[in-house]
Amino acid sequence: MFARLTTLQFKVEGIDEAIKIYKENIIPAIKSQRGYQGLNFFLNRETGQGASITLWETKEAAIANEQSRYYQEQIVKHMHLYTKPPIRERYEVIFQD
Repeated sequence: MFARLTTLQFKVEGIDEAIKIYKENIIPAIKSQRGYQGLNFFLNRETGQGASITLWETKEAAIANEQSRYYQEQIVKHMHLYTKPPIRERYEVIFQD
């Protein structure tokens, strides 16, 4: 299993809108992606700092998702709420408990 970690910095005043976009747009859309295994969204309401972790069946599925432009289309939905560009990283999931 592979994980994609996206670190996000939101405007504090845009946090509720960011949450709404995740719930109403991103989560329903990602469920149809090949190899998708789950999503976690973390947010500090005081600082606007957040992170999104998506889990993928294989490294190839994670990369294919990024190359399909799906990832970029989702990031753009929040673009007006960021104070700096998101940072994307990939990791192998060694274990999950």
